[in-house]
Amino acid sequence: MRAVPVSRIRRPTDWRDIRDRLATLWRRSLRFRTIVITVALTAATILVTCVAMALVIQNELFTARKDQVLLEAQRATAAAQATLDAAVDSTDPAAAQTLMNGIATRLSQQSSSDLIALYRIGPPSPLAPQPFISPAFDSSIVTQALRTQVQSNPDLQWWQSVALPSDDGRIVPGILVGHQLRFPAEDGVDYYELYMGYDLASASQTLAFVQVLLWVVGLVLVVLIGAIAWVVLRSVTTPIADAAETSAKLAAGDLGVRLPVRGEDELATLNRSFNAMADSIESQIKELADLSLVQQRFVSDVSHELRTPLTTIRLAADMINDQRGEFEPATARAAELLHAQVQRFEVLLGDLLEISRYDAGSVQLELEPTSMAHLAEDVIASMEQLAQQHGSDVRLVAPGGYTPIDMDARRVRRVVRNLLGNAIEHGEGRPIVVSVDSDRDAVALSVRDFGLGMRAEDVERVFDRFWRADPSRVRTIGGTGLGLSIALGDARLHGGTLSVWSELGRGSNFLLTLPRDGRPLGGSPLPLVPEDEQGGALEALGLTQPISLGRTGRTPS
Repeated sequence: MRAVPVSRIRRPTDWRDIRDRLATLWRRSLRFRTIVITVALTAATILVTCVAMALVIQNELFTARKDQVLLEAQRATAAAQATLDAAVDSTDPAAAQTLMNGIATRLSQQSSSDLIALYRIGPPSPLAPQPFISPAFDSSIVTQALRTQVQSNPDLQWWQSVALPSDDGRIVPGILVGHQLRFPAEDGVDYYELYMGYDLASASQTLAFVQVLLWVVGLVLVVLIGAIAWVVLRSVTTPIADAAETSAKLAAGDLGVRLPVRGEDELATLNRSFNAMADSIESQIKELADLSLVQQRFVSDVSHELRTPLTTIRLAADMINDQRGEFEPATARAAELLHAQVQRFEVLLGDLLEISRYDAGSVQLELEPTSMAHLAEDVIASMEQLAQQHGSDVRLVAPGGYTPIDMDARRVRRVVRNLLGNAIEHGEGRPIVVSVDSDRDAVALSVRDFGLGMRAEDVERVFDRFWRADPSRVRTIGGTGLGLSIALGDARLHGGTLSVWSELGRGSNFLLTLPRDGRPLGGSPLPLVPEDEQGGALEALGLTQPISLGRTGRTPS
């Protein structure tokens, strides 16, 4: 098989690369785009101007040369006619022919044309001079239309544009001028057609020179205007580029960057305004940071300070609760409520302390190899009694997720407990499906309930602190309103995501996805929208009937 040269293979790619680079430069560079537009419009303007000027100059050159030729031909014809009028009639044909030759010589001397032809009008006569045709004259250039006009109008001058052969064999533009001459004859007057040809080679050369000069000047103007536009745009776009770069640094968190201020023009005013805005933003951010630090310290200090009295109160509440059987029924109920609320307050205090650590950025992960599937089994087993109290059947579907990955098991277990607890509380006693699966990049866990669900506006706020979809509902598990916010923080600490799907009357699905070995997280092994919603199988199974789910025969990963 014939080898194909490398250059032929690479050329299309090179052209595509150049096209892509130019397209990228067009999108991203204001200077390049403005220069291209300026040069293009300038080139179009100069092109139109040069074409118009060339046409005008061509027309003027032709008109001037035509007028000169016609005036010269008219003078030569008048001089020749005057010579003929002064000649003595002769019956000698030789003398008449000599007069014809003299007239041709005089016409050549009186004008710049060496293309002269004289044709007798009427039938041939042995006494009349024979027609005269100069050696360089080509009779084919005389058209019948021009001869008809010359023959029928003896007192008028006629002309026509023709193509004349040059000495070097080229064809040049020219003008053919026609007149009538009256020759004296024995029996009266003989009439002759006079034609003189003038070439316009000099005018064509002048026109060509002018056109070349126009195009050269136009090209130089385009280059100069492009250079001027580049210089002017550089003086304008460089400060804009500096402002854009400084804005990007400011947005990235570098609050100390400022723009240099030079002069008192509009750009200097813009730079001063930008610097003033940056100073204001920096001061406000510092104030907010200081306020946030004070708030974090306050929450942390209060949480720590409350631990000692809370411990004492919890011990006392435990002692009272242990002896509630000896109290009156009302007192015993009060002891139970006191014990439950003290426990809830302790959980809330721990959550507040955890939130303060997140806000302060002082959370450290304790990574250890852990199987997500086994972790889910442990959490389901620990919450089995709570699920039975609410009448919920918790099912585990784990085709994958058995291979250990590095995670903070305590925090991930807390996330799963929180998701499963919410599903039990809001599942209305219907089945709850916990799914675990994995691929080579990530491991995922989803908790699907078939309870009341949430509206779209509630889904957007479900991870907000102390937010509840229905404030009128009483918490049955003793939640603090911070669980989902802490769960989202734990997922992000691992480089993962925690997302939710929910619809009113169709339940909710929370999806936790964690990356393997610090790999960038692309997708999730599990879908966010449950498969029963995608395939419409939920209506066939029924919302309130237990869903029969079991493990698949897939090999665990």
